[in-house]
Amino acid sequence: MFDMFRGNDDTGWGSAAGSIEVAEPQPRVFRASPPSLQVRVASTAFYAPPRVETAAQLAPRIGCSEDWIVTRTGVRERRISDEPVEVMAAHAARAALQSGKPPDLIVNASVCPRQLIPDTSVYIQQELGLEGIPSHSVHASCLSFLVAFHSAAALVAAGAYRRVLVVSAERGTFGRNLAEPESAALLGDGAAAALLEPTPKDEASALVGWRMNTWPKCAALTELRGYGLTRSPKDPGTQAEDNLFTMDGPGVYKMALRRVRPLVEALLEDHGLTPADVDWVVPHQASGPGLAMLPRLGFPAERTINIVGQFGNCVAASIPMALAHLAASGRVQRGQRVLLLGTGAGFSVAGALLRW
Repeated sequence: MFDMFRGNDDTGWGSAAGSIEVAEPQPRVFRASPPSLQVRVASTAFYAPPRVETAAQLAPRIGCSEDWIVTRTGVRERRISDEPVEVMAAHAARAALQSGKPPDLIVNASVCPRQLIPDTSVYIQQELGLEGIPSHSVHASCLSFLVAFHSAAALVAAGAYRRVLVVSAERGTFGRNLAEPESAALLGDGAAAALLEPTPKDEASALVGWRMNTWPKCAALTELRGYGLTRSPKDPGTQAEDNLFTMDGPGVYKMALRRVRPLVEALLEDHGLTPADVDWVVPHQASGPGLAMLPRLGFPAERTINIVGQFGNCVAASIPMALAHLAASGRVQRGQRVLLLGTGAGFSVAGALLRW
C-alpha cells in the first residue's frame, strides 16, 4: 500500500509527530504456529535506474512546493526508469544470481506488467538469456514480493525446487496521476531480487512465521482501474485517468491504524516474541511519515530500514530493495530475526518473520 500510516491534518498528510488514533480492539484468533520453513535467503540485490528526479524537479509538475513534498512524503528524490520492467528485473536478478547456476524457478512479484499476455516472467527469463525454466507471476499489489517470498519458501521447503529467484521490478512513475499530488509525490522506480535455497545443515535460517489478512470491503481505497475488463478500451466510458493510480489516503490511513498493529502483535505472539526480540524491521517503503510511525509499534528507528527518502515508494519492489540494502550493508547477521512487513491494496496486511 502506498501509505501505511498517515497523519490527520486538514490535508490528510500530517507529520510523523501528529496525533495517532487508538486502534480499535480486534478479535484475536489463536492458532497453533505452523512449523518453520527451512529456507534461507542465499543472496539479494537491487537495481536503481540512473536517472534521478528530485522533489524540486517534480514540485512544479504537481503544483506543490519542494518543502511540501519532503514534509508530507519524506521523498527527497526518486529514480525514473527509461527501461522496460523486464530489463530492470534482469539487472537485479543477475546481481543476485552472481556467477552461480541458474534458478530452477523464476517468480515475478510485481504490479507493473510488461503486457497482459504472455506473463512478464517469460520476458524476464528471456532477458536473462535462459530458457526452459518454469516461470510465473504472483500479484498482490505492494505485497507481491512478500506473498511470492512465502509461496517460494514453501515450495523450497517441500523439496519442489532448490533455487527459486523472486524478482520485483516496478515503474510506478509511469502510472502516477500528476493531478493527485499525494500519490504522485510518493512513487519511484526500481527493482530487486532474492534467491531462496534450502537451509544448509549447519545453519538455522528459516521463514519462522507468516500472517496475512485481507478486507475486500476496502478494495476501492486504492485502485488502478484500467488494464482489465472493468475499464476496457472497448468501453466508451473508459477514460485516460482509469490507467493512472488513485488512492483514498485518509481511508487507507484509518485501515492501517486498525489493522497493522494487531497483525504484528499476533505474529510475534505466535512465537512468544515481543518487538524487542526483532533485530531488523524491513517495511514496505510507504512514506517517510509512515515509517516514522513504526517506533510506536515498538520498533526503534535505528532497527528499521528506511530508504524512502532516496528512492521513493517503489510499489512491490520497495520491500526487497530495502532488504537488499540491509544485506549489502553487512549489518544483518545469520541467526538474527528479521521482520518483513507491509500493506497492500485490497486492503491487505502481511508480515513474515525470518531467521536470517
